[in-house]
This record gives sequence, structure tokens and C-alpha cells, in this order.
Amino acid sequence: MSREILLVVDVMAREKNVSKEVIFGALELALASATKKRFSEEVEVRVSVDRTSGDFETFRRWQAVPDDAVEFPSRQVALSDAQQQSADFQLDDFVEESLEPVEFGRIGAQAAKQVILQKIREAEREQILNDFLDRREHLVTGVVKRMDRGSAIIESGRIEALLPRDQMIPKENLRVGDRVRAYLMKIDRNIRGPQLVLSRTVPEFLVKLFELEVPEIEEGLLEIKSASRDPGVRAKIAVKSNDQRIDPIGTCVGMRGSRVQAVTGELAGEKVDIVLWSPDSAQFVINALAPAEISSIVMDEDSHSMDVVVGEEQLAQAIGRNGQNVRLASELTGWTLNILTEEDAQKKSEEESSKTRALFMAKLDVDEEVADILVQEGFSTLEEVAYVPLAEMLEIEAFDEDTVNELRSRARNALLTEAIASEEKIENIAEDLQHMEGMDNATARILASKGISTMDDLADLAVDDLVEMTAMDGERAKQLIMTARAPWFA
Repeated sequence: MSREILLVVDVMAREKNVSKEVIFGALELALASATKKRFSEEVEVRVSVDRTSGDFETFRRWQAVPDDAVEFPSRQVALSDAQQQSADFQLDDFVEESLEPVEFGRIGAQAAKQVILQKIREAEREQILNDFLDRREHLVTGVVKRMDRGSAIIESGRIEALLPRDQMIPKENLRVGDRVRAYLMKIDRNIRGPQLVLSRTVPEFLVKLFELEVPEIEEGLLEIKSASRDPGVRAKIAVKSNDQRIDPIGTCVGMRGSRVQAVTGELAGEKVDIVLWSPDSAQFVINALAPAEISSIVMDEDSHSMDVVVGEEQLAQAIGRNGQNVRLASELTGWTLNILTEEDAQKKSEEESSKTRALFMAKLDVDEEVADILVQEGFSTLEEVAYVPLAEMLEIEAFDEDTVNELRSRARNALLTEAIASEEKIENIAEDLQHMEGMDNATARILASKGISTMDDLADLAVDDLVEMTAMDGERAKQLIMTARAPWFA
């Protein structure tokens, strides 16, 4: 019996060129599987094979779980019962009971062989995958081996990868035998079959193709700072030269457009705009929106957005078909871009000035003339009036020193009053909402000002309502509402 086991392990390890440990592990699984068939109910079994003698022991096991969480008595035991056997038992430890081993010769030879071969295949696949990952390759080149419900299985060397339908360039029609390139998007070790998941639509694929076509990038003379894509239609990349002698755009375009055409050919005709990167955010946006001509830009650092003003005749070009140009420029630069005509910009400026003027008149108790002067000098918040350096405010010709000091004093008092009111509001918020997971004081104050003071109040809101109230992103709003609703389902 013991000799048979050692013989099987030795032969299989030689035939399949895998370690004996893999074979031992597969045998233990096969023996455990055979032992489980003795029982009419689902049980947990562990088999331990001695690597030297070939002898093996078999144990039935029960996992220790909280006393009120025993759902499957055939393989679970209450922690308190386990601790009666040994006080050292902790949650998730196993209580074991020795069983009479099954006869090795009685195990269905075919079933045991299948288990062993499966473990060997898994070990081989894991080794191949690790060898591939060690090469740190992100651009995968292979051949379409087969199609599976619209997705393509790509064979690259000894590995298989999955190119999902939604990661293919729209309208491209891949067929079995086609040679294809794609970007390694993720590795999913939890699925059977191809574990490499590829994409031909992500911006990173575009970047890798340019790195392949433009040697100066690999040499460090050029750098791609960012990329954005509307797969199969249009894309933008931002390039920077690390050598003043090199024209980054011309280098990426190549002789007679050879380099950019090679990339476009791989991307099913996707047009690529090559944009000169700039450390100046406004200039970068101007470059990204070319060839549209920009009249002016107003930046809002707090919201990380820009109002881009263009002439009426430039509006369509700046926005692009179905908003494509401004959307790609926004993704490329990382700024939210609002395209406005000069008339729209003037109207928006007047509306904002009117709101600011009204704020100063109400909070600082000043007349329209004083409020207008503050607006014209660029003040837009009470904090600026209260805390801008005194010397800057004294430069305003229309104000003397006494007026400046009085305005600063009134602004600080107004801010203090608002802070006290805010604290009073948060005191009225229920404890459960204040200390709810994901909640912070700033959000709690905003909710209190909108009449939301309990978890139930929050739970009754729709995601869109919460986003509108707080200007938070939709994912966080959804999470907060789900947390608030959790007690309903407890």
C-alpha cells in the first residue's frame, strides 16, 4: 500500500515534469474525495500522506464557528463545544477525529487519475503564468484561437488570454486565426480557463503602441504624459520632450506619418491627435482643444474645472461631434472643461458678480457701491475679505485704512456667526447619523442644513437627491444611502 503510493508519486512526477509535492497534494485530495463518499451528508475530510514512508492518515473535521452560527452540523461545531475539548480553540480552527483509512486499491483509478492530472494542469498553468508575469509584458501579441459568445480567446505562446467583447474596438470583426495585439488589463486567478484579461479599448493600449513605434520613448528622450480615447473613432495623446533638440509631435508622427499611421492601422482607423504637453494647465488645455481657437480661460481650482471661452464660429469645432473633442480634451488634461461662447461667459460672469454682490451687502452690511468695489477688485468670498493680507486691501484706492479694518472685522464676525450656527445644526443631528460609517462633519453639516438629521432621513433619499444636496460623487452617495438603509434589513 505505502509502496504503491510512493511508486505512483515517483512515476507521475517524472512523466509530467512537476514536483513530487504537487503529486502528493493531488493524492491527498483524491483520497479525501473517496473517503467523503462513505457519508450520506456533506462532510469535511483531511488526508495526510507521509512523504517518506507513504503511510497516510485520514481525519474528519468540523470548523469552529460562533455558537449562534452553526448552519451545517455535519462540518461545523459551536466554538463553546470545541473549547470543552481544548481551551486553545479559536474561531475557524478545526476539530478533528481520526477515521479508518480507505483502501488505496478501492479508489476508482480513473477518478484518482483525473484529480491528479487536474492538479498537474493547474500547477503547469500557474508556472507558465508566473513566467509570463516575470517578463513584465503589458502588450500581448497572439492569435485568435476561438470565439466564445462574442469574446475572443487569444493564444500567445503557451498561454491563453481572454479578450472580452466589450474590450474590443467597436465594429472590428475578429476571426479565428487573426493575429491581434492587446493590453493586459488584469489577471483573474479566481476563474478557470484563461486568467489574463485583455483590452483593445483602454488608453494604455494606445500608449504601448506608440512606445513600440517610437524608439525615442523607450530611450527616455520623449515621454507620453497622458492619453484619452473614443475607441475606433478618435484619440488624443499628450507628449513631452526631454531633449530640446527633439520635436515631440514630429517624432511621434514619423517620416511621412509612418509611425502614427502604424498605430492608427492597429486601432481600426482610429484618428490620433498628438498634443504638446505643458506644465501650465491653461496652455495644456489650449493645446488639447486645438485646432479650435480659445479666447480666454477662467480656472476654478476648487472644483478643478475651467470655463473655456471661444468665439461663436469656433464653438462647434471646440465641442466636436457629439461633444467628442471637449470630452477627450477633458480626459487628457484631467480638468472638467465647460465650453462657453463669449456671450454665455459674459452672462455667467454677471450672474456670479450679482450673487457675490448680494452676499457682501447682506453679510458685511454695506451698500451696493462698496460691494461693487470688492467684486471689481476680485473678492468673491467672505474668507478673502477677512484674511487677505492687509497690505493688499490697502492698495484699493477707494478704501482708506479705517474702511479696510472695518470690512475685515465685519467679515470675520460673519464667518464666526456662520460657524456657530453650523455647530448648532450638527448638535441637532442624531447620534446614529453623526457616527455612521462614511460620514464626516462637513457632510453632516450640509445634510443638517437641508433638514436631514437622522439615518432614516438619509435612507429615504434617492442617490440623485444626495448628490444634488452635497455635490459628492454618485458612488459615495450610493454607499452612504446603503449604509443608512442597512438597519432596515437587519
